[in-house]
Formats: sequence, structure tokens, C-alpha cells
Amino acid sequence: MKMKTIARLIPLLTLGMAAGQAGAAGFQLLEQNASGIGNAYAGSAAVAENASTIYFNPAGMTQLQAREASVGISLVRPTFKFSNQGSSTGALSGTGNDAGSWAFIPNGYLSWGLSKDLYVGVGFGAPFGLVTEYDNPWLGGAQAIKFDIKTYNINPSVAYRINDKVSVGGGLNYQRMEAEYVRLATVTSAALAATRVTLDAGNNAWGWNVGALFTLSPSTKVGVSYRSKIKHELKGDLSFSGPAAGVAPNLTTGSAKANVDLPDTFILSVVQNLNDKWEMLGDISWTGWSSIPRVDIVRTSGILSGGTVQTLDTHFRDTWRYALGANYRLSDMVKLKFGVAYDQTPVPDAQHRLVSLPDNNRTWFSAGAQIKVAKGSVLDLGAAYLNVPESRVDNNQTLLGRGRVTGAYDARVWIMGAQYSMAF
Repeated sequence: MKMKTIARLIPLLTLGMAAGQAGAAGFQLLEQNASGIGNAYAGSAAVAENASTIYFNPAGMTQLQAREASVGISLVRPTFKFSNQGSSTGALSGTGNDAGSWAFIPNGYLSWGLSKDLYVGVGFGAPFGLVTEYDNPWLGGAQAIKFDIKTYNINPSVAYRINDKVSVGGGLNYQRMEAEYVRLATVTSAALAATRVTLDAGNNAWGWNVGALFTLSPSTKVGVSYRSKIKHELKGDLSFSGPAAGVAPNLTTGSAKANVDLPDTFILSVVQNLNDKWEMLGDISWTGWSSIPRVDIVRTSGILSGGTVQTLDTHFRDTWRYALGANYRLSDMVKLKFGVAYDQTPVPDAQHRLVSLPDNNRTWFSAGAQIKVAKGSVLDLGAAYLNVPESRVDNNQTLLGRGRVTGAYDARVWIMGAQYSMAF
């Protein structure tokens, strides 16, 4: 019965993958399980408490039982409310209301022990994702109305226990990336300000990940893991709709491309049992966001083929994240989880803060519970509030006809999730 339940859930997960809104800084999605939410993902590469270790550190599969499965879902609600402070946007006006909305991020994992020391597994997740969408009227519409990034990641993995102290693991990542970017043509006239430009593009690519887990003592584990960059050459359609569509070569529908190198990541984690009640968890992670210094959208058809339609000047910088967590064993059936984290933004300053990504540093405050619902079956529940300071923007694209957006964002994020894990 348990195997049939998992078999039914996996297709549903792949259908819903990556319908997410970034909970981590930038447009990274840490929510590759819900069991880590309660600890703000502290100890993510060392805890190995269910099959979702396949994503955070595949070497952790050697700590699991012979066969395990884990499925979960995270609900994310960001808020991005803009206050105008002297923008100059021609024919456009309005604050666009809240650019954030509820989104969900599902995940699923299977781990299988081929022998006492050799394990294989597969994970389904969405490492990156973003949706910002403004209501009309919106003074920044020539810079962005909607920005929607989705990823679908399949991660077959293998782990090997070298000895009682050291395990290693690795995997391949087959990833689908899709992007939809909608804006208005320019702010210079009513007709152009009512003409929409839409890029709809996608790509499939491969990456890899490795990890190691060290059991320093019965009470201390240290994990390290690395996920590679994944290079995407997004290809698709560039379309125009509205009163000025097709009146000039640069307003003509055709094909386009954009290259995006999704960043690599590194995690160092530790888990320390203090006694039979308390456990401490720590995490330091790095994300190589400088792999996206800019994004050029280039035409690939028509008389303007090879010309750059638009450049998104991100100027992203590499970032660090620090997390500290604690678990308290309330009883044999219930474990309480707590966590805090500080998450840097890749956005360097107000001049390079895009209205499609009004991101800033954020501080996590998390809590959760793990409940043994039956023999070999565990339910994790978690919630987190992400405090985001006022995010100032002063993005000047006047010379490009897209106006100057000057103001501040009132932002925050709520995350809630549930994870069901079982051995069978």
C-alpha cells in the first residue's frame, strides 16, 4: 500500500514542479524539502533525516534505512509593495499594487540501498524560481510587468560508505528552465506605452553535484556539498501586441534567445547532539551569483537578427548564508525544531535593483515539529517568517526609453510546509 501511495504522488509532483516564488535571496529556492524549514535549513548537508538528503548532500543516503521515500510541499507568500519617491516614467503611472502572490513548491525523493554500503536514489525539485507580476496601472511597466522563472530538476544520485567515518556521494542533474518576461515597449508615447513585449523561452541542460559526510563521533556529523553551475541558452519567441505592434522592425514578432548561467552552490554543515534532548545544527553556504552579471536578449530572426533587444544589467554578486538551528526532543513521538538565518542578496545597490527582482538581504525566523505518525513514517511541519528591510530602487533606464523608477519596496516573505517521509 505504501509503494502504491508513493507511485501516485510522484507524477503529481512532476506536474506541479517549480510553481514557486523565491524564498531564499535572489531567485534561489531553498525549499527542496519542508522538513528543513523549522531549522531555517541549518545543518542541511549533515542532518540526513530523510530521502531529501539527495538534494542537499547525496552522501547522506548512507545514513538512511534500506528503502526510503519522502514527499512534501512548501507554500510561499512574498509581499512586494512599491512606494513612489520621484520616478520619471513618461506616459506611465501607478504603483502596481503587490507584485507578490501565493505559490507552491513540491518535492519528491526515493532512496534505495543496493547493499550495506551502496545506495542509489532520485530527487525531483525546483532549485530556482521567481514570479513577480504588477497590476495595471504601473509606472515601471516599461521595465517589467511580469517576470516568471521556472525550473524542473531531476537528480539521479549514488552514495557509498567508505567506512564508519566517511561517506561520499554524487549525482547528475537534468534541468528544464522556462522564462516569461513581459514589459511595455517604452514610456515615450501613449501608443508605445500600451504595446506589450513578451519573451517566452526555455531550455534543457545538464549539471552535477557531489558531497561528503563525516561522522567525527557518535554525536557529531559534518557535511559538505557542491552543486555545479548549469548553463542555459534559452530560446523562444519575442512577441509584440498593442497599438504600435509591427509598425517598425524593432516592434516585429520573431524569435530570440538569452543565455543564463544558473549559479553554483557550496554548503558546509554540522550537526551536534548535546544530550538526549537537545541537538544543535549549523550551516554556512555560498552561492556564485556573479555567474549572472547581465542577461542579453538577442533576436534570432528577421532583418534585426543578431541585435540585442534588451540587456538586464543585474551586476549580481556572490552571496553567503548563515544558519543556526536547534532540535528539542519533547517525547519519543515529537521533536520540536527552531532556526534563524541571515541570507545575503546578490543585488549590489539601488541602481541595479530590478523591478522584476526587488530583492534584499533577509533574516529567517523558523519553527517546526517532527511527528512520528506510525512505525517508519514521519510527518514534518514547518513555518518561517523572512524579515526583509526596506528595499530602495533607483533604476534609471531613461536613455533606453524605459524611464526611471525611484522609490522603495515594503517586502516580507512567509513560508509554510509539510513533508511526509517513510521507510518501506
